[in-house]
Amino acid sequence: MVAEYRTVYQGGEGEIVEKKSRFIATVAPVESEEEALQFIEAMRKKYWDARHNCFAYVIGERSELQRFSDDGEPGGTAGKPMLDVLLGEELHNVVVVVTRYFGGTLLGTGGLVRAYSSATKEGLASSAIITKIQGLKLHITTDYTGLGKIQYILGQRGLQILDSVYTDKVDLEALVPGSLLYIIKSEITEGTNGQAKMEEGAECYFAEINGEVKVIE
Repeated sequence: MVAEYRTVYQGGEGEIVEKKSRFIATVAPVESEEEALQFIEAMRKKYWDARHNCFAYVIGERSELQRFSDDGEPGGTAGKPMLDVLLGEELHNVVVVVTRYFGGTLLGTGGLVRAYSSATKEGLASSAIITKIQGLKLHITTDYTGLGKIQYILGQRGLQILDSVYTDKVDLEALVPGSLLYIIKSEITEGTNGQAKMEEGAECYFAEINGEVKVIE
């Protein structure tokens, strides 16, 4: 698992018009090349009467798989500029299809590059983009005297407490980025004079969505 990466949580659609040609960009999150190809085929069926349905996608936490197509446009004027936008935004596991309805006026090589790039940016602007952070759930057990210190330590780092159970002791469950795990555990140990017990849960990815931190499957 990489420490963090940007991806599309919810896809969107954007459109631009250039010299009467319509460029419609549709964006979707995908987890595999099969999903990307299925989405591309669905867009081709939806826009069956369009002159071109160009695409680009990036798959993998390290962008291992990158593909694009000009779908009949002059080589290098559509798919590659679209891919460059995705890579420039450092996005992973995402596919975009830009549909062109020809308006009767040729745009030239530079015009096509700008149009397909701009349309892709419009599609991304209407999508929900998140940063997935690698981490884990840290289970913390403390007495009441250590609770305030632990809450302070977590709060200083902006870390989310997922659950709290109050009995004769306090059980907390917090989301901790992997990169901060050693530091957080050390600070809690020191802050509670070694009284707090901690247990690491399974690794996961989490992200802030609409102001709330959620675990992402």
